[in-house]
Formats: sequence, C-alpha cells, structure tokens
Amino acid sequence: MNRKTRIQPIESAPAAEADANDNGYDRPSKSQLKRDMHALQELGEALIALPKDALKRMPMPESLDDAVREARRITDHEGKRRQVQYVGRVMRTLTDEETAALRTALDSYRGVNRAETAKLHWIERTREKLLADDAALTEFIRQHPGVDAQEGRTLIRNARKEREQQKPPRYFRELFQWIKNAAGVEEDDESADAEAGDDDDQANA
Repeated sequence: MNRKTRIQPIESAPAAEADANDNGYDRPSKSQLKRDMHALQELGEALIALPKDALKRMPMPESLDDAVREARRITDHEGKRRQVQYVGRVMRTLTDEETAALRTALDSYRGVNRAETAKLHWIERTREKLLADDAALTEFIRQHPGVDAQEGRTLIRNARKEREQQKPPRYFRELFQWIKNAAGVEEDDESADAEAGDDDDQANA
C-alpha cells in the first residue's frame, strides 16, 4: 500500500522579502515617528507663544494660521489644550518644505531676539556702572569718542539726584537713550518695551 506524502507549500520569495522589509529599516520606526510628532507639536506651541508682530512674519499656510490664532484667543484651560493639540494635527499636514521654512523663520527670529536682548542688557549694565563710578564715564568716552561728554555728565548727575530723592526716573530714562545713541544701537520695539518695564521698576523702588 502506497502512502501519500503531503507536500507543504513553499513560501514564495517575494512574500518573504516583503516581511523582511516590514521589519527592516526602509520605513521610519514607531519611535522615530513619535519623536517627529512631538517635534511638530512643539513647533506649533512655539508659534502660539510668539509675539503678535513676530507671528505675522512666520510663513504659515492659512489653515495653520487660523488654528494658531484661535489657540492664542482661547483662555479656557481645557479648550486651549484641545486647540493646541489641533494645531499639532494641522502641523502634521504640512509638507517638509513648509515645515523647514517655519523652522528657519523661527530660528531667525530667536537669533535676532537674543541679539537685541543682549544689547539691552549691555546698555542697562553700562548705565549702572556710570551711575556708580565716575571713572566709568571716562572709560566710556574713551571707547566712544564721538559722544557728547557734557550731556552724559549732566544726565548722570541728575539721574543720581532723582534716585536719591525717589523722583520719577526722567533722567534715568534719558541716560539709557544717551548710551544707546552713543553706542550706535538701533532703536527697536523690544528694547523700548523692556525699558518701559525698567522705568516702572525704578519708579516703584
């Protein structure tokens, strides 16, 4: 009696290769996809946190612009959280080129902002040095020979008096502008806003 032999089907090579590709490196891993998703979410949150003027300079498509502005408008905590998540979903619909353009614009803004902040802090430190030590004015004049030295002396003297007498910081503010002009620092909105806050602190001292 002859016994029949069952022949097992042989898996085709293309199917095996397909399984290998599924487990290989041809596609991003789940971890990488998750990191990319978080990166886009963080980029969206950074856009939401921008000052209004800076936001206008961001190259956003209309759908993202609307979503970001809505997130900025909402004050309710839970409503804002849901809108921020929605911004992240809109971010994931952008092309690589659109995302790259946004990152470049944001990095450019942050770089300029850091530079302007550094200038502001330098002026503030210089003002305090001038008010604390007469020798600082001599050094400042040496470094900036085109400055009006007499005006600087008058502003320093008057700023010291108004600080001692706890008067409104008129000359304190004018000294800031004198240093800025002498150093050739350009006027900008960020510096003006920060100086206004500095003046308020001085007035409340």
